[in-house]
Amino acid sequence: MTGAPPPYLPGHGLLAGRTAVVTAAAGAGIGGATARRLLEEGARVVLSDAHARRLKESEAELAAEFGPDRVAALPCDVTDETQVAALFDLAVDRHGRLDIVVNNAGLGGTADLVDMTDAQWDKVLDVTLNGTFRCTRAALRRMKAEGAGGVVVNNASVVGWRAQRGQAHYAAAKAGVMALTRCAALEAAAYGVRVNAVSPSLAMHPHLVKVTTPELLEELTSREAFGRHAEPWEVANVIVFLASGYSSYLTGEVLSVSSQHP
Repeated sequence: MTGAPPPYLPGHGLLAGRTAVVTAAAGAGIGGATARRLLEEGARVVLSDAHARRLKESEAELAAEFGPDRVAALPCDVTDETQVAALFDLAVDRHGRLDIVVNNAGLGGTADLVDMTDAQWDKVLDVTLNGTFRCTRAALRRMKAEGAGGVVVNNASVVGWRAQRGQAHYAAAKAGVMALTRCAALEAAAYGVRVNAVSPSLAMHPHLVKVTTPELLEELTSREAFGRHAEPWEVANVIVFLASGYSSYLTGEVLSVSSQHP
């Protein structure tokens, strides 16, 4: 049985006046949906993505809707420390502070372990795990210096909990993101910063359809309790919750945005 997604909820000003950075925010996936939801909740948002053309298009669209004073963008490859530093410097230089960071950048792929090359393994780990590390480190350094608290939300995956053939590199990276989240949360609590993660399963968007077989999408959908995939904005809603004051006593947690959890 396939259910329909619920109505799209309007913003309620939960993040008014706050400055957020979102990685991998160009396009129609979770990052793009998160950037929009943050803006709808009143935040100022700095978008980043490795795809400069798509990023420029997203910036123009959101700036036209929410105002150029609330939207900025800078291409960023999260495997490059210099680019990561420039991204966070832009947020602070433009808005004077950094309140929210959403680490959405990640890279997948499919290969059985016996056929997987070192290059395939390294690339997925460098973007998905090391990139999250670099951005979390940059965020915490600035938030600690500001002394005004803050929130980091990482994008993990249910694959970090459960096995899926051909996903050893991606699963290892996402499990690492979960562990990184928990350890960073313990350290960051000392200066009032919360670090949490979401763990989505299948959030459908056009790019995913291009890189995944219909058979696998059908199999993954069949595992979901609601009998359907998530909409990217449904994951973004949970990210907004974690970024808002409604989760003020929640840190070091990984929230499953599906029925698939340990």
